[in-house]
Amino acid sequence: MLQTVDHWVPPAPVPRERQLGTLALIRVLASNPLEAWTVAHFEQPVVAGGLPFARALVVSEPGAIRRVLLENAENYRKDWMQRRILSAGLADGLLSAEGRRWRVQRRALAPLFARRSVIGFAPEVVTATEALVARLRQQCGQTIDVMAEITRFTLSVLERTIFSDGIGAGREDIRIAMQRYFEAASRIDPFDVLNLPDFVPRPTRLHVRASLHFFDETVDSLIAARRRRRAENPDCLPRDLLTLLLDARDPETGEGLSEAEVRANVLTFISAGHETTANCLTWSLYLLSQAPEWCERVHAEAERELDNGDVSTLADRLPVTRAVVDEANRLYPPISAISRVSLGSDTLADHDIDRGTLVVIAPYVLHRHRSLWTRPDAFDPGRFLPGEREQIDRFVYLPFGAGPRLCIGAPFALQEASIALAMLARNFIWDLAPDHVVRPIQKMTLRPADGMPMVLQARLVRAPNITPAD
Repeated sequence: MLQTVDHWVPPAPVPRERQLGTLALIRVLASNPLEAWTVAHFEQPVVAGGLPFARALVVSEPGAIRRVLLENAENYRKDWMQRRILSAGLADGLLSAEGRRWRVQRRALAPLFARRSVIGFAPEVVTATEALVARLRQQCGQTIDVMAEITRFTLSVLERTIFSDGIGAGREDIRIAMQRYFEAASRIDPFDVLNLPDFVPRPTRLHVRASLHFFDETVDSLIAARRRRRAENPDCLPRDLLTLLLDARDPETGEGLSEAEVRANVLTFISAGHETTANCLTWSLYLLSQAPEWCERVHAEAERELDNGDVSTLADRLPVTRAVVDEANRLYPPISAISRVSLGSDTLADHDIDRGTLVVIAPYVLHRHRSLWTRPDAFDPGRFLPGEREQIDRFVYLPFGAGPRLCIGAPFALQEASIALAMLARNFIWDLAPDHVVRPIQKMTLRPADGMPMVLQARLVRAPNITPAD
């Protein structure tokens, strides 16, 4: 049933009245960590405890978050649990590298995600979305899994932009393997919660090996092909992610990235580059399907702007669409929790922090905190429209993190999501499949459990007239 836009509260687990005991916590973390949060987490600036065998603080106070992620970031590194989850194939990449190795990789990849480069990708996003629209028009009236279709689309965008030679294996094989990888790799193992030593095998990670073997073969093939191309014609290489990784050098030592670091970063950008954007688009389409007023506002904006002007500025001309994307990322943030461990003593929001304290900043909690947002559980993109979004504290809204480790691909993802959402809203009316219950679940990212089955109705539109960028 459609709801009034001012009052509709999208689905989310009901916060618990009190923290869980150890065994119950292990069970919930293994199934859906979103269900472990308590009322106190959404009301208090700092909540202590909750994890066995570790001093932990969940921090939702903006000044304390600023200190952890920016002002005193050197004192807080990724914690043992996060590193163990990322160790399945991503341990040497930008997500988990620390210190000098992280700085070398970050500098190497920065040119690819500079504004000039990102807006240069806009025509390819439009082309990929046009192909998606054509495919979806053939399925109007049928029930389709929007999550699967959008994932195919985001993989197509990656192939057209930052992996210009393609991603090697069949796109559908990649999608299925990535789905299995996220399902297995992101599962919080009971042995991790109990902080058992690394040499103890994690039963929940056994299924990761088959996916990693597939990815290793795929990525190694990509790297080998690019090395051959560079040897044969070094002056005609695309300046895409793979070339930047292979050419990266430490300015102090001249050292390049290891094979493991190149492989981990390719896998990181294939996984994060399609999964987070696919989730955001899927949630956005679902939210619009339940809020007809906002759906029509996005449609009207798309009708006006898709036939008006240079594609390189298109995303900048879609403030209503972007507000819906931002609100989707508020309610269902791609990064649902950021955790750090303190290397030395500190003070956060009047709480003493000892060395070894686990500090958790949970965007899912922060974005729904009662003291920081008006009607925090309601769907209201208006809070992100020009004139309103400027009132939001930088450290209250963290869909892509903040500080030095802000997600490098955030501008790319937001441009892609805004353009695609506008084109999809222009071409279709989206209805949730009857009797389907939407339930958010936290894996490595926050995604809808059991996909997002929807029924599409085609709108009559004229072909967009978008001027290519220079």
